[in-house]
Amino acid sequence: MRRLFAHLTILLGALGLLAGPLGAQAQETPEYRLKAAFLYNFALFTEWPAEVGGTLTLCLVGPDLFGAELTGLEGKAVGARSLNLQRKGAGQPVTGCHLVFVTAPAIGGLPKLLDQIKGQPVLVVADSPGAAQQGAALNMAVASNRVTFEANLRAARAAGLTLSSRLLRLATEVIQ
Repeated sequence: MRRLFAHLTILLGALGLLAGPLGAQAQETPEYRLKAAFLYNFALFTEWPAEVGGTLTLCLVGPDLFGAELTGLEGKAVGARSLNLQRKGAGQPVTGCHLVFVTAPAIGGLPKLLDQIKGQPVLVVADSPGAAQQGAALNMAVASNRVTFEANLRAARAAGLTLSSRLLRLATEVIQ
């Protein structure tokens, strides 16, 4: 319970950074630093099946807009698991990935990617308009100069994943 509270505190702290406009915080908390924090917390607040094993592999599909922000997640603990990072070019297979972030420039490949991982425990996250409606489980956006996200419960359930109710309460939209 303490660990869950600590992780929730981290998530709320990351979201608390969003209270002001991104422009005013650009030097301290650039958009992709916040998005990297969201990705980490998405992993923390997702219930993964035992078959995933001891390592969660986060795959970045498309051009890397994160730089060192994402690299900083390598090896971090996600519950009893550790986080591994792989960068993939658009269209490359995501075999062995558990958390896939599809960058905006690679979003055109989302339908093919979703077909490739159908029925597997893979959490697909994007940051492109309409991505949740297309089948991404989580989709980040910048609205009113803040990073927000929407959740697609159908997509998460189809992947055999459970998103924490605490996470869902923070979503701007939940697709049932």
